Amino acid sequence: MDERLLNVGTHIIQRENAGMLAVLGAMSGAIADPLTIQGSTTFNRRLMEPHQADIETVTSHQLTVIPNKSTPGLIALLEGRAHMAMISAPLATEIALVQKVLPGLPFDRLQAFEIDRTRVSFAVNRSNPVRAATLAQIADIMLGKIDNWKELAGPDLPIRVVLVGGGGGLTVAVESGLLNGRELSATNKLYVNTPVQLIQVVNQERGAIGFAQLALVQKMKSPELKTDKPFEQTLYLVTLGEPTPAMRSVIDAARAIAAKSL
Repeated sequence: MDERLLNVGTHIIQRENAGMLAVLGAMSGAIADPLTIQGSTTFNRRLMEPHQADIETVTSHQLTVIPNKSTPGLIALLEGRAHMAMISAPLATEIALVQKVLPGLPFDRLQAFEIDRTRVSFAVNRSNPVRAATLAQIADIMLGKIDNWKELAGPDLPIRVVLVGGGGGLTVAVESGLLNGRELSATNKLYVNTPVQLIQVVNQERGAIGFAQLALVQKMKSPELKTDKPFEQTLYLVTLGEPTPAMRSVIDAARAIAAKSL
């Protein structure tokens, strides 16, 4: 079974121990009710970590933010354990993934609101002399068609693709956007738990390549492959049904803050 689906399954057990939130509709009349948001670690790192206090000030709503990857966040929203989900891949592709393990949920009620876009960086080990590749070549690496750095004028060294498992939105975004919906099928893959661990492994493994948010790659001082054109990841907030006034205020504030930080 796909590594992401195995990790998603663990959240089915976790939900049995979580208390259900109040019905979302009951929030519509409240001005300062707390809101719980779960999901994408990329969304959290890009917007919530630096700007949560700003969003709370603008909206007068207290936010509880739980970064646990896009797919678990979407499941939490569908099961009533979150008021909104943060995702970093198209909603349709996230729905398709969740439907494989949890059919019958009210997927038709989900609404996605684009908040921001962030460039994806393809990090490599600093001892690897390869510093440029086209997006088509990177796609071939992810599909296993290119499996040695010598095919990119580099050393005779197997390519190891490092990925974040457990429903990470960036892997889904790469599959849907860069691979045209095909599954990432590199033969030499290594799964880690978080984007930070991904960059740490890339920094240690000479033949490794991994993709992560540009800001994280720069923060951890990893070299990146220059590409012929940028590859961007779109970040969304998702609601179950029409957003309440409280949710709408958070969506609007997040969009405004994201626009200012460009």
